[in-house]
Amino acid sequence: MKTKIIPIISILSIVTILFSSCEDSTYREYKGNAPVYMSYSDLREAVEIRQNVDLENPGKIYYKDNYIFIVEELKGIHVFDNTDPSSPVKKAFVTLPGVVDISISGYILYADSFVDLVILDVQNIDNIHEVARVRDILPYTVPPTDNEYPMAYVDEERGVVIEWEVKTIREKIYNEPYPWPIYYKGGIMFLDAANSSGASSGVSGSGTGFGGSMARFGIKDKALYIVDQNALKVFDISNKTNPIKVTDFYPGWNIETMFLSGDNMFLGTTTGMIIYDISIPLVPTSRVFFNHARSCDPVIVDDTLAYVTLRSGTTCGGTVNCLDVV
Repeated sequence: MKTKIIPIISILSIVTILFSSCEDSTYREYKGNAPVYMSYSDLREAVEIRQNVDLENPGKIYYKDNYIFIVEELKGIHVFDNTDPSSPVKKAFVTLPGVVDISISGYILYADSFVDLVILDVQNIDNIHEVARVRDILPYTVPPTDNEYPMAYVDEERGVVIEWEVKTIREKIYNEPYPWPIYYKGGIMFLDAANSSGASSGVSGSGTGFGGSMARFGIKDKALYIVDQNALKVFDISNKTNPIKVTDFYPGWNIETMFLSGDNMFLGTTTGMIIYDISIPLVPTSRVFFNHARSCDPVIVDDTLAYVTLRSGTTCGGTVNCLDVV
């Protein structure tokens, strides 16, 4: 009998395993946004200067020493000589995948490149080059998707997502809930730069520039601030080419913009404006919160007045379109 029982037990074991496998996972096919990856090694070798690159998808603007720096959303940075404000001259394009925000201290430019913080030397506009990089310091972000279709699984080990391809996707799904991460998708924003006159001889080694009401990067003295949807990171840039993260904390959810004025930091959120005291730049302290109806709200400050623009028709929700003067 034993010789007959053993094969039966073996067959039952195989059947059990097969059914168990079927229960653990299955496959589905659907039309959706499939990620197109760039490897981390390619990302970190991508910085280069190019000429004759047209503005196609302009993002944020930064102004310093008669130069205008315009972000080409997720692609790079255009540099214009604005010595004659009536006729800006295109000077260069810096390829920088994943860039959305920039800020400048002296002739050192700080920019995001997907998960990395990149430091560029812009003293000589004809020879802009990378001098340092802080790897994996920023949240994993993805480009905007085609909202008509779902987003496929993203494998962060394969690199960063530089674009999406709408196609038929076949992927494994599991019966147990999958802990899907939440990715931040940077929006396309722009602002007006202030005019200035005088001869342009390059970016000076002192002072900071102007980033406007849509900024998420900011600099005060030896502190670099970077804000994402719910976190504020503070870096010590006493050594400008070696930023050291001092702290990060969570002022609130759905932070959109940051504006620095004197010893104050103004954070625009979808539900209000948060003010931080930055008189000690590396140690921001909470000062006040101004509530408003749910809406997108870029903030800009002039002397003693803060202008909070509330706008609807966006992912922020709400139906309010108005200007609050605080």
